[in-house]
Amino acid sequence: MTHSTVPLRRYSYLGPAGTFTESALKQVPDAVGQEWCPVGNLGEALRHVVSGESDAAMIAIENSIDGGVTVAQDALATIPGLRIVGEYLVSVNFVLVARPGTRLEDIRVVSGHPVAYAQCRAWLDAAAPQHTHRVATSNVQAAADLFDPAKGVDAAIAPPGIDSHYEVDVLGEQLAENPDAVTRFVLVSRTVPVAEPTGADKTSLIVELPEDRAGALLELLEQFSTRGVNLTLIASRPVGDRMGRYRFVLDAEGHVKDERVADALLGVKRFSPKVVFLGSYPRADRVSASIRDFHDDDTFREARDWLSDMIDGTDPQ
Repeated sequence: MTHSTVPLRRYSYLGPAGTFTESALKQVPDAVGQEWCPVGNLGEALRHVVSGESDAAMIAIENSIDGGVTVAQDALATIPGLRIVGEYLVSVNFVLVARPGTRLEDIRVVSGHPVAYAQCRAWLDAAAPQHTHRVATSNVQAAADLFDPAKGVDAAIAPPGIDSHYEVDVLGEQLAENPDAVTRFVLVSRTVPVAEPTGADKTSLIVELPEDRAGALLELLEQFSTRGVNLTLIASRPVGDRMGRYRFVLDAEGHVKDERVADALLGVKRFSPKVVFLGSYPRADRVSASIRDFHDDDTFREARDWLSDMIDGTDPQ
């Protein structure tokens, strides 16, 4: 008698262990007990998904302080066959760590991820005004750089709890200028059927304008506003083929199977030469969209039935 074993699912994330991306992955119930693969950058994580090396990848896509993660937005716009299947929020703060025995006044070079450094710069300018910044590929790698003599690093901006992974002293806590900073992560898989609505969903897409002319962006946004669909994110990114050409990254409240959202997407598709549907998935904050009565599903269905009855000659009027 043979026993079949189910292969482990593989998840790629920006490593090494201890990063905020790993914290986001820990929130995914299906990832518990599966294989986690730390990678060096976001592009590598998505390449793993495209190639089938990984089943999904966790990537940062937006920060409440610095806005959209442009490298993620551009990757999702240009790499075909990807689908966002979930989003997760991670509170972000930082500590300053150094090798044991290092004093704050000894610090000359600070390793840190560019986003982390931007959020902690005010604290560093006050506490270590003589410092210079050395770019690290991740918040945890910044701490690892302390033990690479070639890097010449004296201190590192790292996540709280990093001292459980490395032998370091914590020289400062709560470094971030905004204590309420949050990073939004998305779980990305290959294209799969859209899951059923939960009642508190978000739909993401990327849209190119048909031409560079006055009012084109307004016409795009009207596809949503006239159907009562609120947009929680509007970000522009250059297409890259010539000046003046932009694509727009949009997050809409609701699910593609909601009548108002589906109707809006049909309008967008008629309007735009290129639409990339990134997915409909549960909102991390589980907040349901506020909908007026004339924008609910029943009203859309009633309007379609009314039109069908008129065409068939069965309308009661």
